[in-house]
Amino acid sequence: MNFFTVLLLIVIAGLAYDVMRQRSQSAGGQPAGPRDQAASLREAELERELAELRERVKVLERIATDDNDTRALAAEIDRLRDS
Repeated sequence: MNFFTVLLLIVIAGLAYDVMRQRSQSAGGQPAGPRDQAASLREAELERELAELRERVKVLERIATDDNDTRALAAEIDRLRDS
């Protein structure tokens, strides 16, 4: 075997390893690398932010649909526009 044959075998082995790793991850395996862990952390952060935004929307909906304070809210908005 010459140098180029050995190099070719190493490249083929690396490619085969990469394909097997990707298949195991897509089949429900655990994240294997730092890039996957960073993506998982980012996803958790986005889910937390989404939950906070949903809570804020609930509060705003409650404020906007509260019949007792509708006139007071409208007056406050008008007052804020004028200032």
